[in-house]
Amino acid sequence: MKIFGIGNALVDIMTSLDQDEFLSVNNLPKGSMQLVDAEKSQELLKSADKFEKQQVSGGSAANTIRSLAKLGVDVSFLGKVGKDELGLFYEKELQDYGVKTFMSKSEIPTGTALALVSPDGERTFATHLGAAVMLMPDDISESAVNAHDILYLEGYLVMNHALLERAAALKNQKGIKLAIDLASFNVVEAEHNFLVDFVRDNVDIVFANEEEAAAFFPGKSPEEAVVAFSEMVEIAIVKVGAEGAYIRQGDVQVKVPGRPAKCIDTTGAGDNFAAGFLYGLSKNLGLEKSGHIANLMGCNVIEVIGTSMDENRWNNIFSVIEEIK
Repeated sequence: MKIFGIGNALVDIMTSLDQDEFLSVNNLPKGSMQLVDAEKSQELLKSADKFEKQQVSGGSAANTIRSLAKLGVDVSFLGKVGKDELGLFYEKELQDYGVKTFMSKSEIPTGTALALVSPDGERTFATHLGAAVMLMPDDISESAVNAHDILYLEGYLVMNHALLERAAALKNQKGIKLAIDLASFNVVEAEHNFLVDFVRDNVDIVFANEEEAAAFFPGKSPEEAVVAFSEMVEIAIVKVGAEGAYIRQGDVQVKVPGRPAKCIDTTGAGDNFAAGFLYGLSKNLGLEKSGHIANLMGCNVIEVIGTSMDENRWNNIFSVIEEIK
């Protein structure tokens, strides 16, 4: 199975907060993703200068694709970066993981995501899209998508309606499946009407956490939401944090329990969950085993700062996957 990811190409600036006061002072709702302009981004970076930081290639879909490459899946990624050092850093890091890249270039600087990690591990993003916002429908070429089985989109793209409609048109033209992660509850709230129509008409696999599911289906519990999603898509996944996930395909539903983990930083948890599930799907392991691998991936990444895991952790992941199989 070959998977083609499309997403915002952003360099994550992982920042460890000593308390949540920084969020409230800067009007950043905890756990949300807020878009900021270049001036506000620089202001926040300067204010957060006293905190410990590290720089990694990021963006929701890219995190998923990078982990899929590490798991041995044939993957490609399309995004847009600036003609600058951050853009070169971003593309090289993906290629080093084994990702085939189709990066468009812009005169606008590469986008950044200031990832503010609270003491309890929850992350809040202040995102300056930069060049990423210039990703256009024409950047998705037919030749790049050819021979892929799944087109994977991040929900943060949903504000670019034309881009998603181009992806949906190619999905239908090529006869491939389309998967989407809903990304953030505030994105779902802001684009609710468009998202409902898009998911119902085009999506085959949907990933949502309980907050995103509640925003998509107000008043429904996670278990009710996975049923409602399954009436719109082929495979529906609603994650419920430490409690695991509900997964449903047609009339078949499983509840995969969570795994014990010491949460340090939730950045990339959903992205790696999606990578684990899509890996299981690529190996025809079924809903339950794919769900266990998804939880394994999500639980491991929250035990580190950022989205990069060391080789010892990866070796342990590979060993547990073999046990699950």
